[in-house]
This record gives sequence, structure tokens and C-alpha cells, in this order.
Amino acid sequence: MYVEMSFSRYFGGNNVEVYALVGPSGTGKSFRAIATAHECGAELIIDDGLLIKGNRILGGISAKRQSTRIGAIKAALFMDEEHARQARAVLEKVKPSRVLILGTSVGMVEKIAARLGLPPVSRIISIEEIASPREIRQALTMRARYSKHVIPAPTVEVKKRFPDIFADSLRIFLGRKGPQGKRSWLEQSVVRPTFTYYGKLTITTSALVAIVSRAAEEVPGVKSAGRVTVQRYVDGVVIEVHPVLYYGCVLNQVGREIQVAVKRRVEEMTGLMVKSVNILVRELSFPRGKEPV
Repeated sequence: MYVEMSFSRYFGGNNVEVYALVGPSGTGKSFRAIATAHECGAELIIDDGLLIKGNRILGGISAKRQSTRIGAIKAALFMDEEHARQARAVLEKVKPSRVLILGTSVGMVEKIAARLGLPPVSRIISIEEIASPREIRQALTMRARYSKHVIPAPTVEVKKRFPDIFADSLRIFLGRKGPQGKRSWLEQSVVRPTFTYYGKLTITTSALVAIVSRAAEEVPGVKSAGRVTVQRYVDGVVIEVHPVLYYGCVLNQVGREIQVAVKRRVEEMTGLMVKSVNILVRELSFPRGKEPV
């Protein structure tokens, strides 16, 4: 049974302010989360089940990784007690003075704050205050047509935590200028979540092997990719290639080119993080009539 604990239990009575960015789904809240947090001085963003500070995801479970929309809603609301406990532990450790919570309604934000032991919301910011009607329409079109969502964290951080998710980087410029008058910028990620109207996308091992083989065989000096194995881990994949190389090539050089080509191709085509590409040359191909005696 869940027993809600007081705010002071987690934060030692610190005076924390809670801000809320509210708007219907798909109107661009996550896209504007970093800039909004910057403007109101919030150190921590709580969005779709994640706790984000600066360029790091400190904890949480992404709603965009859930296989169903119901699961996504539960993750965004921190309905799982272990999920909520871990989030509270992060808040206790960071001890932010200001927090920005994103939600589709004031009621949703209030539920999230209560689940995490945060005080009542002190200021509500509607998406209409910070985005024009035209910008909101564009955001809704991108969501409906392409099912694109934003995670307000760098792509490297997103892929590190969720290696199977498709993510592209998107730079945003902050409104305020730095000490030297230069505008600072941060990176966030555009992703396609597991749950969409288009169903769930799974990349089979055989498809990965085909991608690796093609990438390796395009490297000069490679006759064939040979045996390819792919091992999947939570934070990425480990690839091993046993290529057949042409006699006379510089083995170290060709091996390195295979590593670079395979890593780039797999990450570009699948969105998976490649932890390592190991090359083991066991066979050379000799030109006809020049086989060793």
C-alpha cells in the first residue's frame, strides 16, 4: 500500500518551488521545457517519467519506452511505486530549489507532485503563454503525421539509457545571453516512442547482421564480411566480425576502417548504440595463381 510522505521527509524542509508547464498532448511542451526551465530558474525537469538536470537524465522510466499508451500514462504519472521511490531518491540527493513539471493538465501535474512528495505547484505556465498558435499547430502536425516526440536531453544521453530508441539531435538556443554576450544553446532529442499508431518496431538480429555485413564489405580490401555475431545489452550492442581480407592489404588499417564503417552504419540505420566492434581476421584471399606454397 502506498503511503504518501511529507515533503520535509525527502528534502529536509528546504523551500522548493514547483513550476508546471501545462498543455494538451503534442503541443510542444517538451520542446520548450529546457528554455522554460532556464527562464524560471528551475534546476530539474520532470517530463514523461524522467528526471532531467542540464544535459543528464538522473533517473526515471521514460513513458516513451512503454509498449502501450496506458503504460505510457502510468509511467508519466509515476504510478509504479518503485519508479516513484527511485525518483524521490534522486530529488533527495539533488535537493533542487526549483522544479519544472510537464503535464497535459493541472490535475496531472498535481498528481505527479504528490507522488514524488513535492509541495503544491506555485506557478502554472500554459503552453499558450510561450508558444504562438502557429507554433502549436506545427507541433500538433508533427505529432499526428510523424509521431515525433521530444526528450529534453542530449541524444547521447538518451541513447545511452535507451539504446533501442530512434533519436535525432535538435539544438535549441536559450533566450538569455552569457557573460560575453553569446547566446548559449543546449541539445535535446527527437524520438519516435515505442507506442505509436504505427505499431511496435523490432530490429531482428538477422537484420543487424545484414547491415554489418554490407558495411564491412564496402570497405576497400575486404572480400567478404565472413562470420558476424551481434550481442545485445541494455546499453547497446557488441559486434564481432571475422572478415576475409585480400592478401596485400594493411590488416590494421583495413580492420580499423571496418570498425568505423560498421559503427556508423548501425547507429545511423537503427538508432542502437554500438559499444564495440571487434575484428578477428582468420583468412586471407589470394589472387589466383599467387597462393602460398
